[in-house]
Amino acid sequence: QVQLVESGGGLVQAGGSLRLSCAASGTIFRNNVMAWYRQAPGKQRELVASITSSTSTNYADSAKGRFTISRDNVKNMVYLQMNSLKPEDTAVYYCNVKWFAPRLYDYWGQGTQVTVSS
Repeated sequence: QVQLVESGGGLVQAGGSLRLSCAASGTIFRNNVMAWYRQAPGKQRELVASITSSTSTNYADSAKGRFTISRDNVKNMVYLQMNSLKPEDTAVYYCNVKWFAPRLYDYWGQGTQVTVSS
């Protein structure tokens, strides 16, 4: 069983920064994709950023230039550095890991709240 535990959320003023961390434990296939998603009230969950085991990254347009995703393959950690935060970044942020071996394995954390005040 895979467990993902997020930390680092909180309340921050617009223009501030937060760093989210996600610790993954359990049996995780080496070639995987780790990602951060977010869900704001009344909206669908959306991808913020993803990173492969070979550290290839992908960002939502809203995150480009402000957020940086990184990972530590030894520690099975993924991070999201968020700078220049805006009120519209307010959401619950979820950590995700997935891989194909050969079926899809897809795991989620419980989420961490990020609130950006104006």
